[in-house]
Order: sequence, then C-alpha cells, then structure tokens
Amino acid sequence: MKIFSKTVYIALAITTAMALAACSEEKDAESIGETIDETVTDTGNAIEDACEDVKENANAEDTDC
Repeated sequence: MKIFSKTVYIALAITTAMALAACSEEKDAESIGETIDETVTDTGNAIEDACEDVKENANAEDTDC
C-alpha cells in the first residue's frame, strides 16, 4: 500500500508542476486546456498502472483496477 500511496503523491506533484508550467507560458486557453487534459490522462494512466503492479505483486486474482 505504501508503494501505491507514494505513486499517487508523485503523480499529483507531476500534475501540479505541469499545470503550473502550462500557465506560466503565454498560450491561448485552448492550448492550456489541452495540456491539462493530457496531463490528467497521463496521471490517471500512471495511477492505474501502479495499482495493477501492486495487485500483481500481491498475487491478487483480479489485477484490473
């Protein structure tokens, strides 16, 4: 469980950093929105992968998250 919670905190930190970076540059609202959408999708995928890894290492019957 510690691995999963660390992964969530890392993903949250990456998301926050990327969102701040997107807002610091001079871009239009659509471009900033696309960057945030991509970041959220990537973060969700990373969390799901981490969850599946934890379940796989725990020899769970259902490895889907």
